[in-house]
Amino acid sequence: MSRHGQLGAVAVRQASDALPRHATALETVSVIVPESAVEAYEAAFASVCGTVGLFVVDERNRTWRIEGVKDRGEHNASLDLALAIAEAATGHAAALHREATASEGWLARTYAAFPEQRIGRSFAVRGEHLPPAASPGRITLTLDAGVAFGSGEHGSTRGCLRALERVAVRRRRRSLARILDLGTGSGILAMAAARLLGRPVLAVDIDPWSVRTTAANARRNRLSTRVRAGLADGWASPAVRRAAPYDLVFANILARPLCRMARSLADHLAPGGTAILAGLLDEQARAVLAAHRRCGLTLDFSLQEGRWTTLVLRQRR
Repeated sequence: MSRHGQLGAVAVRQASDALPRHATALETVSVIVPESAVEAYEAAFASVCGTVGLFVVDERNRTWRIEGVKDRGEHNASLDLALAIAEAATGHAAALHREATASEGWLARTYAAFPEQRIGRSFAVRGEHLPPAASPGRITLTLDAGVAFGSGEHGSTRGCLRALERVAVRRRRRSLARILDLGTGSGILAMAAARLLGRPVLAVDIDPWSVRTTAANARRNRLSTRVRAGLADGWASPAVRRAAPYDLVFANILARPLCRMARSLADHLAPGGTAILAGLLDEQARAVLAAHRRCGLTLDFSLQEGRWTTLVLRQRR
């Protein structure tokens, strides 16, 4: 996601119906917070902003910049309230910065910054603004160019897709019958698994916007019958637990939530099942792996994409 700056973007998401296509006045609002406060402040920005981005500011001290784009002068009271709630929840007070954002040509710049992404040997990810084109020998996934989160540019997404094709080669596909994409975002991993493995996938997220986006992308790729998008708070959701045990689980989120959910993942992964974990800086991978090893999972293999690590774990048979 280099188009968003040189600070190492982790995720940038954009609800295409949240910002007018021909907005006349936009502003960017931002805060800098420690990693422990990222989730709460991201949720605060997402409540009023059409696009929300997370960027690593200082890898050593684990500080992040969260920024969002919204209509200038709109929803200020709602944003102030949401930030106050985030402060109360985390104990961290973050100074809010505002700057005007040029809106003219905004959509064209978004399109220009989203070329086709060829990932591994199996996948091609394209914006629907691009002219139809065949990618021989590849599974083509089409996304709205206005949805940058999970577009295939970021190392964590690319690592998950490369891990998926490797798992598909190493395991019999018919053994990967029950699949979960936890924190689905754009639905790209769920769609890739559904297309590559020919299996249904449960794709869940705590964010209603992500659920709508996943459902829309599944329709766009004619995968509505295979990808079931749902609103769920991770393993706390009865619907997610009822569908267990899973043969394959994706969790492309952040290090802290992955560590907290290690026991639940182990409890709901089928014997011999595989978990693909991502969203990890290289230096965070060891702690995440240790948390899951304590719960009985073993490391199958790992992949690197730049500074990002993808862990592929197995449940003992």
